[in-house]
Amino acid sequence: MSESEIIFFIIKLFLGGVIAFLAIMLWSRTRDFSWMFLVLAAVTGYSSLVFDLLLKLGFVTSRLINVLGNEIPLVQLLLTIIPSLFVIIAFILMLIKTGKK
Repeated sequence: MSESEIIFFIIKLFLGGVIAFLAIMLWSRTRDFSWMFLVLAAVTGYSSLVFDLLLKLGFVTSRLINVLGNEIPLVQLLLTIIPSLFVIIAFILMLIKTGKK
């Protein structure tokens, strides 16, 4: 990895860590399902970032289970999709909640 990539990952890890920390703090104070799914999206997004860094550094491999013609690693696919799904679910729950009022 080049020096600019390392600096980029450090910035992303720091900001992602702040987001995950604040999301966990919010999780302990709220009981609303829509906010809980946004918190889950933040935490899984940060775990995806950490996993990507570990892949780039060579500490882990994601080639154990591949999908779609053995081209896409399943772990990376799930870590990419799950945060977005949590955000979608949170927005749907918010829409349902505001539609009932």
